[in-house]
Amino acid sequence: MIIYGFNPVLEALRAGRVRGIRTSRRSDQRMQEVLQLAVRARVPIQQVETSELDRAARGGQHQGVVAEVEQAPDHTVQELVAGASRVPLIVVLDGVEDPHNFGAILRVADAAGVDGVVRQTRHAAAADGAAAKASAGAMAHVRMANVVNIARAIDELKAANVWTVGLAGDARQRYSELDLTLPTALVLGAEGTGLRRLVRERCDILASLPMQGHVESLNVSVAAGIVLFEAVRQREGAAGGGPPKRMAARAGAEEN
Repeated sequence: MIIYGFNPVLEALRAGRVRGIRTSRRSDQRMQEVLQLAVRARVPIQQVETSELDRAARGGQHQGVVAEVEQAPDHTVQELVAGASRVPLIVVLDGVEDPHNFGAILRVADAAGVDGVVRQTRHAAAADGAAAKASAGAMAHVRMANVVNIARAIDELKAANVWTVGLAGDARQRYSELDLTLPTALVLGAEGTGLRRLVRERCDILASLPMQGHVESLNVSVAAGIVLFEAVRQREGAAGGGPPKRMAARAGAEEN
């Protein structure tokens, strides 16, 4: 896989996934940082013309550096849950097809300490150079499970005692009313259409963000950031002895 730009290449080098690097004649401090990491990791470096980098990046803003990287390991849903460092926090993407939104979600997920992202193999943004660039390199660090069926993946999460919370604009429950200190999977739908019917029905509970203005919804990556950092806030409070909020019971949740 080809990635490009300073942040994606630097993070891929730190993750030990780079096979080779091509650079322009740029020689500023940022390029020196890339070159030093590559030399330390014994990664082959080739200096080429900018036109070759343009072709490799397919028009993307490569900033003078392109890298060939190994594909990230593909995990199962069970592995994401079992490998959680603390109480599991998972993100599930239902048909998010825009690579910039996908990359931005990965960036937020990494910042919030998410244990993994579940995504569908079809009708989804590719984990490619554009997504890596939009993620500011976070794609090199976020574990992913690529699945055929999102509804089935939600069933697997529920079987592993992970609450599945779907974001939906028409949900009566506010995201801030949920107990996100529990093992949680945040399920995010496609831009414009939201969660598909079967995915929506599989979720334990649906929650919304309180929209105060004229537009009906937020960008999916922005919505992800709001809810994930609410989970971070609650979990830090619970660790410090603060009173956790109570999540609605499953029976009540299913009525939504």
